[in-house]
Amino acid sequence: MTVSALAVPRAADLPFAAEASARAVVDLVAVRDNVRTLGGYASGAAVMAVVKADGYGHGMLPVARAALAGGATWLGTAVPAEALALRAGGVTPDHARVLTWLCAPGAPFERLVAAQVDVGVAAPWALDEVAAGARAAGRPARVHLKVDTGLGRNGIMPGDLPDVVRRAAALEAAGDVRVVGVMSHLACADEPGHPSVALQARAFDDAVSTVEAAGLAPEVRHLANSAAVLTDPRLHYDLVRPGISVYGHSPAPELGAPGDFGLRGAMTLQARLVTVKDVPAGHGVSYGHRYTTTQDTRLGVVPLGYADGIQRHASGGELGVGGPVGVGRGSAARVLRVAGRVCMDQFVLDLGPAATERPGDVVTLFGESDGVARGALVPNATDWAQAAGTISYEIVTGIGSRVPRVHVGEPEAAAGKDAS
Repeated sequence: MTVSALAVPRAADLPFAAEASARAVVDLVAVRDNVRTLGGYASGAAVMAVVKADGYGHGMLPVARAALAGGATWLGTAVPAEALALRAGGVTPDHARVLTWLCAPGAPFERLVAAQVDVGVAAPWALDEVAAGARAAGRPARVHLKVDTGLGRNGIMPGDLPDVVRRAAALEAAGDVRVVGVMSHLACADEPGHPSVALQARAFDDAVSTVEAAGLAPEVRHLANSAAVLTDPRLHYDLVRPGISVYGHSPAPELGAPGDFGLRGAMTLQARLVTVKDVPAGHGVSYGHRYTTTQDTRLGVVPLGYADGIQRHASGGELGVGGPVGVGRGSAARVLRVAGRVCMDQFVLDLGPAATERPGDVVTLFGESDGVARGALVPNATDWAQAAGTISYEIVTGIGSRVPRVHVGEPEAAAGKDAS
């Protein structure tokens, strides 16, 4: 079976809106295809596409629809507002289960239950607040007991779990809640073979046993993030929760580039040069003059900066290797590095003395690629992460709101049938 093709224009071929100096082009068919690929890794487990943080900066609602077209049956969010926005945006309970797992005291539990949003319970207080919300909503709450199996972050400590389970069983008997899931988060899944992974799996199995021994029958057990989906079938259980891989990025770059896992980057970040000018050798560039031209050359100004999510840590020259940018097309295509400091609204490229670029020409910060280390002339988000000393998650989620998102590939079309 092959996935039906949908002609989606390449970002480089899309005309820029006249008023736009930058844009993030999001290929929804890539999202769909990535989810299908992840489903193939999932060992028969259902797939929850994690769409928190505005779909990792890609646009939550369009991404959610594309993920469902790719076979996801669950959508994951961090905070309640995200889950409620999915329901308000037309993702009905008939379309997908929606889970939210990071709730503070006083969260809108009544609204969540009424909207048929599943709720992660990570502390004893939360169970009673969810139950109160369920009574106000007039229907039982669907809850997932979230256990801290070793991450040391949000979750019920194993020593507290028996009391929480007894309380949950009483609330289930009263008709206030239904314990439909047990979940946890991994600390080191991006380091296959790390001893904590096996220890967390054992702790998770013990937690499930504690829940079941109390007479509760959860529908789904879920532990696997993107790295575990791609590298460790033992951790797949009934449901997997890929996040960064949905958007086409490798969760463990040292283990493979996106293409090695069958993934395609969904976002292409581009900008138009606003200034191109000749400068002499010895000319300082940007704040602090931490880059100085070594020859007569041509500079280009890119109208994106740290206010747009371009990491200041990706500054170049004396400050570091600099974030990579794809410049030119055809035989003139090349990768250049940020020259000097990244500013709030702009950064500079040393285009070289023979450059033919002009104001208005498009440059690409990152897009669908296996990375410049593999000879790509279009960088990917991991290339920027390495230049900035961070991870691709921070690169894509950090792209600011004044960069318009341009979605290509209609979700309905992206849901096309498989063809033999």
